[in-house]
Amino acid sequence: MQYSSNPASTSTETGYEAWLRYTPADLESNAREIQEYCRHIALPKSSLVLQTAVSELSRGIASMFKFEPMIANTRQNGHGLVLGLLQSDGLVSSLIDIPNPESLTPDSYVIQAVKTEHSAAIVLAGASDAGCLYAVFHFLKMLQTGQQFTDISVLETPKNRLRMINHWDNMDGSIERGYAGKSIFYQDNEFTADFDRIQDYARLLASIGINAISLNNVNVHDTETRLITKRYLPDVARVATVFRKYGIRIFLSINFASPIQIGSLTTADPAEPEVQRWWSTKAEEIYGYIPDFGGFLVKADSEFRPGPFTYGRTHTDGANALANALKPFGGTVIWRCFVYDCLQDWRDRTTDRAKAAYEHFRPLDGQFKDNVILQIKNGPMDFQVREPVSPLLGGLMSTNQLLELQITQEYTGQQKHLCYLVPQWKEIISFDTYATGEGSTVDKIASGDLFNRPLGGFAAVSNVGDDSNWTGHLLAQANLFGYGRLSWNPELSSEQITDEWVRLTFGHNPTVVSTVTRMLLSSWFVYENYTAPLGVGWMVNPSHHYGPNVDGYEYSKWGTYHFADCSGIGVDRTSESGTGFTAQYFSPNKENYNSLSSCPDELLLFFHHVPYDHQLKSGKTVIQHIYDSHFQGADEAQALLEQWNSLSQAVDYQRFRQVQRKLQEQAEHAKEWRDIINTYFYRKSGTKDEKGRHIY
Repeated sequence: MQYSSNPASTSTETGYEAWLRYTPADLESNAREIQEYCRHIALPKSSLVLQTAVSELSRGIASMFKFEPMIANTRQNGHGLVLGLLQSDGLVSSLIDIPNPESLTPDSYVIQAVKTEHSAAIVLAGASDAGCLYAVFHFLKMLQTGQQFTDISVLETPKNRLRMINHWDNMDGSIERGYAGKSIFYQDNEFTADFDRIQDYARLLASIGINAISLNNVNVHDTETRLITKRYLPDVARVATVFRKYGIRIFLSINFASPIQIGSLTTADPAEPEVQRWWSTKAEEIYGYIPDFGGFLVKADSEFRPGPFTYGRTHTDGANALANALKPFGGTVIWRCFVYDCLQDWRDRTTDRAKAAYEHFRPLDGQFKDNVILQIKNGPMDFQVREPVSPLLGGLMSTNQLLELQITQEYTGQQKHLCYLVPQWKEIISFDTYATGEGSTVDKIASGDLFNRPLGGFAAVSNVGDDSNWTGHLLAQANLFGYGRLSWNPELSSEQITDEWVRLTFGHNPTVVSTVTRMLLSSWFVYENYTAPLGVGWMVNPSHHYGPNVDGYEYSKWGTYHFADCSGIGVDRTSESGTGFTAQYFSPNKENYNSLSSCPDELLLFFHHVPYDHQLKSGKTVIQHIYDSHFQGADEAQALLEQWNSLSQAVDYQRFRQVQRKLQEQAEHAKEWRDIINTYFYRKSGTKDEKGRHIY
């Protein structure tokens, strides 16, 4: 199928439509055939979500082919599209047969071409209403990306039951770690009046298979604590109605001390019967407003948030008390494992923040209720540009787990820098923990498949705000898209996902596709080159985390140290002479990380303190690697700008200028990173650059 790539036709684009642009198709080749199917849509049954499905299908067809399809509850003669349910819809059942229906999950769907002597149909059917909606978005994506429809037969089942977005939005409109404007949900401590934008956001999420969303910051302030009261529940219910149409359930982050703060109790002790009754009554009240409410997301006993520790109780006690309250209504407690000593003495070399999550939660394995999921950050620290996979992933064998990623680029350029995170996430989810032997990868743990757990999946911190293009940096939309695609199918390659997003967003001009794809796939490594070297992390300005500051966190309470001195750098986390963190991994990872000779170079300084003249596997010394990578990274950032500039005549002006401005800032900021990092280590080590480049 051939498409127009004339940038003049989209000269006023802002990026708001993201990957759902539905640009008009050039009706050549088999597009003439497929448009005949698109003229008629049969929808035998109807529901809220099925009406959304047919509406989205009609919208896409009208935009691409410039005609409105006819919609009926029966099939027409000739060509047509049929929407429905796989096992409870007579028309669908009469057209297709699923060989192994027992293998389907509620979100499974089929797209299948059916031809008889006198007619032909393409069936878009789901195991549930949401599955049918996913089939529609898949079909529209096929139209957009020019795929063939001859004898098409698609069967899709998501690998993860829960595919969630976490919003860190506050009701005053601010977003903690938000880099794309203000909240799309809140303004001045009220819900926004712009529900059209919320619906447009729901469309974007549903199109990539997201089925759950938490609406507020995990650091729950006073006003947000009241979201579970009658003051705000009607508004929460209105938002839930919007997302419900797109098969998405809502969750709320809650304050563990709510029984005191809004309940007039004197305690929030989860073992107290009056506290348990309070939560049960509160759950019943919430479900009265929102019958399909997903449940609670909880940050407790972490970074000064209240929790069960106040009462001498465990995380199990706290999570299970909430789980008991939600269980009669089918609700879930998602309990975050980001728990550590945030009042650490920097003089104490024995305390190690990296060990904290494992030490807190590993002893509790198997003690949580079946409707509790532990949400585990991908690394043991905090979303650094490079850190190892958390050993808690694999360390828990009898507990539901949710892998937490961060789409918003807190430590990776804050959506001012291009840093495409899909390649990073692919390394994380394909990491072999060896928990049950070879093949015990993170994606199998998160999904629940490895340990046969009933619940599991992915969660990620949103990068969306009220900026006109949603994400501030237009190319940062690729991170949101890529997260959704990976949470649906972790086996997709970075290249597959990137090609999809580029074509959906910019069309099919070969030069644009190849250039933007190359830029995206290289950008994480570019960013790593000019920022923190060899896995050490944290060389950022405190609090806001943007820009270089090598000692910004070195003498702080947060446990984020690199221990650079005149002779070396890095954190000794070995079993023999260090903190013993390496012992939390299964063999052979334990031995590989513990040994200086086998530890991967890219994580060397995370696990070892080494002299500057230590020779890497590349043959370079540590200090020369620091110099080379930072000079290289700055040059590469400039090259990203030059690559983009080459597309000035191939991309519409408004979106071109959006990206160009961001890349210009990145190129300049990369030089600042280069010069500050190199100067710091030149002065610290006293070692000159072998290549004689200027270091201040």
